[in-house]
Amino acid sequence: MRQNWWKIASVILLAYTITGGFLFPVPARFILNESIRNLYFHVPMWFGMILLFAISFVYAILYLRSNNIKHDIQSASFIKVGIVFSLLGMLTGMEWAKYTWGEAWSNDPKQLATAVCMLMYFAYLILRGGMKDEEKRAKISAVYNVFSFALMVPLLFILPRMVDSLHPGNGGNPGFNSYDLDSKMRTVFYPAVMGWFLLGLWIASLRVRIEYLQHKQEAEHETI
Repeated sequence: MRQNWWKIASVILLAYTITGGFLFPVPARFILNESIRNLYFHVPMWFGMILLFAISFVYAILYLRSNNIKHDIQSASFIKVGIVFSLLGMLTGMEWAKYTWGEAWSNDPKQLATAVCMLMYFAYLILRGGMKDEEKRAKISAVYNVFSFALMVPLLFILPRMVDSLHPGNGGNPGFNSYDLDSKMRTVFYPAVMGWFLLGLWIASLRVRIEYLQHKQEAEHETI
């Protein structure tokens, strides 16, 4: 039970997020109106994606230092779950943009930068799928992962701030922390961030166990 406390916490936090996200009052803001509730889903999913990619980045470095295949499995598993979160974040963001900006896709700098990042990580999956040799696949994937994460940081956090943008917190447009995210919303937003991240961590840990068992079975089959 003690080892699974964080799994139980993720369920409780997400249940609280969904309940509070739809039932708790939110500030009446021009244009945003009730769509501001998407803040409890869209933003935490992006935060979860970034944290999952960061963990994958760490495992990629560990693999390059140790050549331990389990680190490669962990790195790939966290990227796969991070990609799912990126898709959910993109879909919720486009739905939000449709109601607040007038259209789901407006070639906003943050949207474009995010799309580039997603394509980089989709390419990671294609790269892994195109190589049969396990050691070669692991090393090339780890190097690609390191460079992808290094590019993701300026793409998401630096370049969009250098140009005009509709996205909050970029291009002179104020972020939610400065004018929209009042104390009532914070009581849901922060648990939502933790809940979505713990859910991603849970799914990734399951993927690691499944893929490691598959790897062991394949290794045993080759030795027979």
